[in-house]
Amino acid sequence: MKRIGIFGWGIVAPKSPDLESFEQNLGQATSWMEPFDGFGPSHFLVGRPEFDFDVYKPWIDTRFEPRKFSQLNEKMGDNVKYAIGGFIQALNQNPGIDDELRALGTQAHVYVATGLGDFPVQFEVVLRYHRAQKRWNRFWCWDVHHPELAAYRSATRADKEEIISRCGAPEDPGHYSPEDEAYDMAQEAWYDFWLNRSEGLARYLEQLKEIEAESITGNIENGKRHLMRRKMTGKRKLNAEYGCPLEPWNAVDPNLLWNIPNIPASQISILGRITGPALAPVAACSGFGVALKLAVNAIHLDQAKAVVVGATDPKPHPLSVGTFYGARVLSHDGLVSKPFTGLRGTHVAGGACVWIVGDADYLMARGFKPLGLEILSVALTSDADHIITPSREGPLTAIKEAMDEARVESEQVATWDMHATATPGDWMEIQNARDVFPGATRFTARKGTFGHGMSVCGGWELTAQHLGFAKGKLLPINLDEGEIHPQIRPYHCCLVGNDAEAPKGDIAGKINMGVGGINVCIICRRWR
Repeated sequence: MKRIGIFGWGIVAPKSPDLESFEQNLGQATSWMEPFDGFGPSHFLVGRPEFDFDVYKPWIDTRFEPRKFSQLNEKMGDNVKYAIGGFIQALNQNPGIDDELRALGTQAHVYVATGLGDFPVQFEVVLRYHRAQKRWNRFWCWDVHHPELAAYRSATRADKEEIISRCGAPEDPGHYSPEDEAYDMAQEAWYDFWLNRSEGLARYLEQLKEIEAESITGNIENGKRHLMRRKMTGKRKLNAEYGCPLEPWNAVDPNLLWNIPNIPASQISILGRITGPALAPVAACSGFGVALKLAVNAIHLDQAKAVVVGATDPKPHPLSVGTFYGARVLSHDGLVSKPFTGLRGTHVAGGACVWIVGDADYLMARGFKPLGLEILSVALTSDADHIITPSREGPLTAIKEAMDEARVESEQVATWDMHATATPGDWMEIQNARDVFPGATRFTARKGTFGHGMSVCGGWELTAQHLGFAKGKLLPINLDEGEIHPQIRPYHCCLVGNDAEAPKGDIAGKINMGVGGINVCIICRRWR
């Protein structure tokens, strides 16, 4: 069985633009949360990533043409930029590993997970399209373009009712007050319907069709450029003739395509000249662990010698904060919500975590030094039960399978990092853990520190565990005995709190439980 090691890692997290600041911040038992202003005044706290993409410009400029950085900066959303930042950081721990990744050809892979995807980019694109569509619909329903609707507007009330009935039109929005909740929807339905009967739009589309129907003739390369220019000129003249607003199909930003879920992995493959497969596993809160499992499998099967693994999530946004709150897993009282305390919910966070993992013996033979801990096993299970509430059996099965594969007994596990989201599920999770680890195992839970990144949380938590444990420490957590929920307080003796501790043993374990019921368990060991 091949030994799996970590040979590079990078972090983008709240108050932590890089790995060094992340490790330094972990040395104090504090929270990294701050107020969320996306809704205006509210009581939400979030983990906003600290990040400046310009920091990575020199690295990119020395390897690519000058316009490369500006292209990335303009077209890529935060998900991609965070992942790029994490990747460049990961290369720095082992100089020359970028050359090795290129030299490995298709035996170097890239798996970068995401949770909700880059929905802030999607939101902005959709909002721009929606506004353009509304302007477009209203324009072609002006009297000058729409004689039928003009006749309706000048008709008597009785005639209007007859026209609506005959045409099958929706209810006239004029029947609603602008303050009415249904007014906006009624207006949209009204213009959507009449747009399809606009004589002016029909004429415009016929003329546009003639312009768009022209094909390339002669030399394809030269013909393509000339044709594109002619079409653009023809469309500008046509739009000027009608005085129409921007077409809704032209209002859709192509950045939507450049920021689909696989693009963080693809951009890493491009920047690193990595020619093996680059893809995006999507497994909610277990995303980082799933990417790691795929990497471990590929290495054991001799499909890869090294894999860039990671997860990336956008900064907190009204949609992410709102959806977590609507799912009743988010705190909204202006106070830091910690696991095992009030069980009021977690805090949304964003950022990235990127590791370079590989066949340890292969890479060490080439002079590269492993970081953190040796990865012994990764196990995946599904609850097949509830979409958000974890089962008892699913996580326990993942723990058992990971420990069996690692050939580890429960009493050997010195520390166990929990998924713990400061929700009622913490109670079941700590009971499960105590059933498996009845001895001196010390439990950690860090979402009260840096919040809950949808897919990246596992990467942050694992990195924090490795950074401390590899140096003989369990890094502190801002948790006092007095604030622990009374029902959980008897377990306080198992929990790491405000002070760092020295672990007893060489084995560390971790679990994440993702939305949809997917569980990932990872067992690691200090290098011998």
